[in-house]
Amino acid sequence: MGVLSRKPVQSPYFVPRFILILGFFSLAILLLFEVDNFVSQTKTIAGHNLKPTPWHPFPLKTFSEESKYALASKIFQCSYLTCGGSTADNLPHKNWSLSADQAGTCPEFFRWIHHDLEPWSQSRISLNHLMEAKKHAALRVVIIGGKLYVDLYYACTQSRAMFTLWGLLQLLRRYPGMVPDVDMMFECMDKPKLNKTLHYMPVPLFRYCTTPNHYDIPFPDWSFWGWPEINIGPWNEEFQSIKQGSRARSWSNKWPLAYWKGNPNVVSPIRVELLQCNHSRQWRAQILRQDWDAEAKGGFEQSKLSSQCNYRYKIYAEGYAWSVSLKYILACGSLPLIITPEYEDFFSRGLFPKENYWPIPPSNLCRSIRSAVDWGNAHLTEAEAIGSRAQEFMESLSMDRVYDYMYHLIVEYSKLLDFTPVRPSSADEVCVDSLLCFAEDKQREFLGRSTAFPSSDPPCRLQPPNKDLIKVRSKRRGKSSRTLKF
Repeated sequence: MGVLSRKPVQSPYFVPRFILILGFFSLAILLLFEVDNFVSQTKTIAGHNLKPTPWHPFPLKTFSEESKYALASKIFQCSYLTCGGSTADNLPHKNWSLSADQAGTCPEFFRWIHHDLEPWSQSRISLNHLMEAKKHAALRVVIIGGKLYVDLYYACTQSRAMFTLWGLLQLLRRYPGMVPDVDMMFECMDKPKLNKTLHYMPVPLFRYCTTPNHYDIPFPDWSFWGWPEINIGPWNEEFQSIKQGSRARSWSNKWPLAYWKGNPNVVSPIRVELLQCNHSRQWRAQILRQDWDAEAKGGFEQSKLSSQCNYRYKIYAEGYAWSVSLKYILACGSLPLIITPEYEDFFSRGLFPKENYWPIPPSNLCRSIRSAVDWGNAHLTEAEAIGSRAQEFMESLSMDRVYDYMYHLIVEYSKLLDFTPVRPSSADEVCVDSLLCFAEDKQREFLGRSTAFPSSDPPCRLQPPNKDLIKVRSKRRGKSSRTLKF
């Protein structure tokens, strides 16, 4: 009698091998899809997945991560694993009640804060105002309880967004617990957009410059915390370096010429015309092109700002719009020759012709430059005094005052909001650690050098609004330029 064969008894949990393989393969595909989806859709303050502003296109930034997995890991870590529950780095809140009355008065140009916000003094600022501003903004900044939240719409060129947000984070560190809840729209390109004649409703948009004909609200630019792409350090360092460099030659031994070095290829007719003035004998000027690509390869040895103060006269010419070079030119102690500007930044409203700069009309440019140089060389004492006052003005614009301006501007703006700021669902928290996490090595170095600490003194006292005084000062600036005689 034969032995009957018996089939092995299968466990009710038995899964055929091919199903396991299929399941593993499906999970792998799903994981690949999710990683690709995460990497291609998550926007970051470093510029990932952000298109340039349509009103001012520029080349997209490239990133050095070796793979999508490395990029996904970095984005996930920096976005979700760094901030935790910190509020202004858990810094203790300062009680200024005893010392606030002893705070000094803010510089006079701080009065322009009231002027810049005057369009909303009656209507106040509603969510409708903010949504209209969103159409022209690159990012939205919301501060709630000392935490910073950012909603990204477009990329900013180079590291402007990162360093602007760093400045706001340092403000929260400098005055912990004092910055009010606020909701602001920011644009990070140069030229103001909100012309008062073209917008039926005042639109509140923060940017780095404005004009009398625009609603754009001027805010301290990113370079106060450094500009790593062209090796310009934080303002407190750069000013001291420039001031020291200005002492290398006495006034009588400085080159008796007007000097300008910059990039004319920025859609700037005035800079293109300025190139025609490059003749030391005919026009008393030395005009040089700045090639930043070549400078980067050479370690920026030929573009140190501190080495450009050996001339008695420094020319300021606007670029595509306003230029950050203004503060470095004024810091030199040379006589600033400012070609009549169209744009204003937050501090330039404190400048007056023949007091801390010499105005140059754009008509007959080369001849005007020569006339200014000839006057200065014939009046050495007066020319040196104007240059010294320009340097003193910039020395008074310390980072303490920059933070005070930011503080008062945000406080006064927040008073105009007719709604309670809330975190937008699409906004991410940005803290010191998350921003440093996204920063490249050189950026991280510059950011570290501009770190702020809790202030031992309260902010300066902001003067009350005074429309008549603003009008008088505006007329004084314009009148001095029109009546200028050599």
